[in-house]
Amino acid sequence: MQVPMGIKLFQPLYITTTFLIFLSLILVFPVLAVDPFTQGLLSLKTEILDNSNSLKDWILPSGSTDKIYACSWSGVKCNENSSLIIGLDLSVKNLGGVLSENQFSVFSDLIELNLSHNSFSEKLPVGIFKLSNLRSLDISRNNFSGHFPSGISNLDSLVILDAFSNSFSGPLPKDASEIESLKVLNFAGSYFSGPIPSEYGSFKNLDFIHLAGNSLSGKIPPELGMLKTVIHMEIGYNLYEGTIPWELGNMSKLQYLDIASANLSGSIPKELTNLTNLESLFLFRNQLSGKIPWEFGKIISLSSLDLSDNYLSGPIPESFSELKNLKLLSVMYNDLSGTVPEGIAKLPLLDTLLLWDNWFKGPLPKDLGKYSKLKYFDVSTNYLVGSIPPSICSGGMLQRLILFSNNFTGGLSPSLSNCSSLVRIRIEDNLFSGDISLNFGKFPDLSYVDMSRNRFTGGIPTDIALASNLEYFNVSYNPNLGGVISEKTLSLYALQNFSATNCSISGDFPPFGPCKSLLVLELSMNNVSGILPQSISNCQNLVSLDLANNNLSGQIPVGLASLPDISVVDLSHNSFSGSIPAKFGSSSSLQLLNVSFNDLSGLIPFDKSFRVMDSSAFWGNPKLCGTQLRPCRGPNGLELGSRKTQKLAWVLITCGIIVLAITAAFFGVFYFRRRGQGQWKMVSFSGFPRFTANDVLRSFNSIEEATDMVPPLAGSDCKAVLPTGITVLVKKIEWRPERMNAMMDLISRMGNARHKNLTRLLGFCYNKCMAYLLCEYLPNGNLAERIRTKRDWATKHKIIVAVAKGLCYLHHDCYPAIPHGDLKTNNIVFDENMEPHLTEFGVKFLIQLNNGPSVARVGNEAGEIERAIQEELYRDIYNFGELILEILTNGKLSNAAMSIQNTSKEVLLREVLDENDVAPSSSVQEEIKLVLEVASLCTRVRPSDRPSMEDALKLVTGLKKQS
Repeated sequence: MQVPMGIKLFQPLYITTTFLIFLSLILVFPVLAVDPFTQGLLSLKTEILDNSNSLKDWILPSGSTDKIYACSWSGVKCNENSSLIIGLDLSVKNLGGVLSENQFSVFSDLIELNLSHNSFSEKLPVGIFKLSNLRSLDISRNNFSGHFPSGISNLDSLVILDAFSNSFSGPLPKDASEIESLKVLNFAGSYFSGPIPSEYGSFKNLDFIHLAGNSLSGKIPPELGMLKTVIHMEIGYNLYEGTIPWELGNMSKLQYLDIASANLSGSIPKELTNLTNLESLFLFRNQLSGKIPWEFGKIISLSSLDLSDNYLSGPIPESFSELKNLKLLSVMYNDLSGTVPEGIAKLPLLDTLLLWDNWFKGPLPKDLGKYSKLKYFDVSTNYLVGSIPPSICSGGMLQRLILFSNNFTGGLSPSLSNCSSLVRIRIEDNLFSGDISLNFGKFPDLSYVDMSRNRFTGGIPTDIALASNLEYFNVSYNPNLGGVISEKTLSLYALQNFSATNCSISGDFPPFGPCKSLLVLELSMNNVSGILPQSISNCQNLVSLDLANNNLSGQIPVGLASLPDISVVDLSHNSFSGSIPAKFGSSSSLQLLNVSFNDLSGLIPFDKSFRVMDSSAFWGNPKLCGTQLRPCRGPNGLELGSRKTQKLAWVLITCGIIVLAITAAFFGVFYFRRRGQGQWKMVSFSGFPRFTANDVLRSFNSIEEATDMVPPLAGSDCKAVLPTGITVLVKKIEWRPERMNAMMDLISRMGNARHKNLTRLLGFCYNKCMAYLLCEYLPNGNLAERIRTKRDWATKHKIIVAVAKGLCYLHHDCYPAIPHGDLKTNNIVFDENMEPHLTEFGVKFLIQLNNGPSVARVGNEAGEIERAIQEELYRDIYNFGELILEILTNGKLSNAAMSIQNTSKEVLLREVLDENDVAPSSSVQEEIKLVLEVASLCTRVRPSDRPSMEDALKLVTGLKKQS
C-alpha cells in the first residue's frame, strides 16, 4: 500500500504522539481512579439541592493520594488513616431534595449520620437502615414525610435516634423498641397517630424519650412505667384519652416529665410522688381535677412544677414549704382556694410564682420575696386582701408584679421605689389608696403600668417622664387622683398609651412635645381646661383621642384632623367653638368623630365619612347644621340653596300631598289584602334614602306593584336593586309576633353599628310575621373564595387585625354587645379597596332570639338573653382563634382549635412559617409567633379563660403583650 507523501513526512511524529498518550494513560489512570466512598458522595451530591453552595468543596483534587479524597471535604469524618468514612455531618447547611433508597449503601462503616436542620423531603431512604455500625442517626428538623419505614431495628448498635420536627404520619414504629442499645428516642413534632406502642415500655437502656407534638391518641400505656432508666420523658401535646397511669410513678430515675396539653382527665396519681429524683413536672393544659397531692412535698429535688390550666381544686398543700429547690410554681387557671401558704415565702430559690385566676383569699405571705429572688409574680383575678408584702422586691430581680382584680388595700410598698428591675406593673381593679409614690427615675426598663380602678390620690407623679421606656400608662377611674398633666408626661419617647379617665385632673391642657409613639390618649371625665394645642400634630401615629367631658374650649385644631392614622376622636361635652375642620372629611382612617354638646357652628362636612356617622355625634351644638341635624338656613331664614331649589321643594310637597291622597283612597283595599301579615313598614338607618316599604318590596318582584304576599326570595338571601340604583343584599328573617319587639330592638342596634370593618345594615322592611334586612352589598367577594390564594404576611396580618377591630367594636362599643354569632371566612367580605368587612353580624343571634322561649314561659327574660349574649361572645372569640389559623395556613387548617391546643407551639410555628415561606431567622417570625399565641388563647377550652376581644385586638396589633 502506498502511503501519501504528506503522511510519510509526519509518520514519525504520529507514532511518537500515540505512544506518549498511551504511556500517560497507563501512568495517570491509577491517579484519576475515584475511590467508591468519594464516588458515593459525589452521587449523593447530585440529588441534593444546595442553594447556599454549602458543599462547594465536594470536588476532586488535582493531586494524587492513596487515601480517600472525600476525607478533606466539609462534613466528612474519616478514621485515623483516612481509609474509611465513619461520620457524615450535613447539618445546618440549607440543603434539600429527595434522597433515593441506596445512596448510603457504600458507607457500611458509618458510625454517625447527621442530616438535621435542612429541608430534605418525602420518604426517608430505607437504605440508611442497612448501616449496621450506625450509633447516631439525626434527621431532625427536616420535612421527611409518609410512614416511618420499618427496619430501624436492624441498627442494633444505635444509641441516638433523633427524628424531631418532620412530617411523618401513621403509627410510631414498634420495632424501635428492639434496639437494646438505644438511649435517645425522639419522634416529637410530626404527625404520628394512633396509640403509643406498649412495646415502648421494654427499652433496656433508654435515657430520653420525646413523643410530644404529634396526633397520638388512645390511653397512655402503663407499660411506660417499666422504663427504669429513663431520665427525661416528654409525651404531651397529643390527644390521649383517660388518666395519667399511676405506673409512671415507678420510673425511679425520672428527672423530667412533661405531659402537658394532652387531653388527660381524672386526678393526679399520688404515686407520682415516688419520683424522688424528679426536677421538672409539667401537667398544664389538661382536664385534671381533684386536689394537688399533699405528698408532692416529698419530692425535694423538684425545681419546676406547672399544673396550670386544669380543674384542680382545694388548697396549695402546706407541704410545698419543704420544696427547697423549687424555682417555678404555676397553678394558674384552676379552681384552687384557701390562702397562700406562708411556707411558700421561705423557698430560697423561688423566682416564678403564678397563681392567677383561682379562688385564693386572705393576705399574701408577709415575707414573700424576703428569702428568694422573685422575678415573675402573678396572683391576679383572685380574692386576695391586705397590702403588698414589703419584701416583694428584696432580691432585686422582680420584673413582673401582677396583682390586678383582687381586693388589695393600702399604699404602694416603699420598697417598690427601689425595684429597678421592674418591667411590668399591673395592680388595676383593687382598693389601693394614697399617693403613687414610685421613683420612676429608677426604672430604666419599665414599659407597662396599669393602676386603674383604685383609690389613688395626689396626682400623676411628675417624674413619670423619667421612665424612658414606658409604653403603657393607665390610671383611669381613680376618681380622687387630682393633679395636672405635665408637658413632659405626654412627651415620653416610647409612650404609646396614656389613659387617665375620670381622675379629677384639672389645669390647662399641656402642649405636646415629640410624641411620635403615642397611639392612644384618654383623658375623658376630668376638669381639664384651656385649648387643645396645635402641637397635637406632633403625634403622627395617634389612633384614638378621648377628651370627652372636660372644660376645653377654642377651636378644634386642624392638625388633629390631618393625622394620618386617627380613627376615633371624642371631644363631646366640652366648649369647643368654631367649625368642624374640613380635613376630617378627607381622612381615610376616621371611624368615629363625636363632637356633641359643644358650641360648634357652621356646616357639617358632606364627605362620605360624615354621612355614615350617627346624628347623635353632633347633637347639642345649636349653631351646627347639616344633613345629620337640620338644614342650614341663610339670613332670610330660608333653607340655604337657590330659588329653583326652593320652588322645586314646593312642587315636591304638592306632589307628595297628591300621592298621599291617592294612597288614602286605596288604604282600605291594602288593609284587607294585608290583614293576614299586617301592613308593611319601612325603617331606614342613617345615610340611607327614605324609601317606602312599597319601593323596597317592588324591587324584589318583576311586577310593577308589590302585593300583600311578597314572593319568597331565592333562599334566604338575594341581591336587589332599589329605585335609586343602589344594590343591596336582602336577608329574610321570620319572627313570632311575641318576639317582634325584642328582635326589632336588636335589628335597630345592628343598624346603628357603624365601623370601618363592618358592612352596614342600611334599613329593614317588616310586618308582624317577617322582615327583610337590607344590607350593604360589597362586590369583591369573600375570604372563603380567596383563602387559598397565597398572600404575604402583611396582607394576612391586615385581615386578622381588621376582623379583630370589627369584633371588638361589636363586643365593646355597642351596648348591649352584639355577638357576631357566625364568624367564618364566608362572612368576611371585601370592599373596592380590598378592606375586609364583617357581614352577617347579629343575624344568627337574631334567629336564636326568635326560637327561644317566649316571655310568658321565662320569668326573667332579660337575664336569659344576657346569658345567651355572653355565650355567643365567647363563641365569637373562639371562632376568631380558629380563623387566625385558617388565614395563616391558607385554608389548610379550618375548624382547627384542637390542633392549636394539642400541637406543640414549636411544631405549629414551623408549619405556619413553611406555609408562608418565612425563614426561621426572619424578623416576621416573632410577629407570626405572637399572632399564633393569640389564636391559642382565644381557643382555650374554658370560655372564661379566653381574652376579651379588646385584649385580643391589643395583642394582634402589638399594643399589649400578655402579662
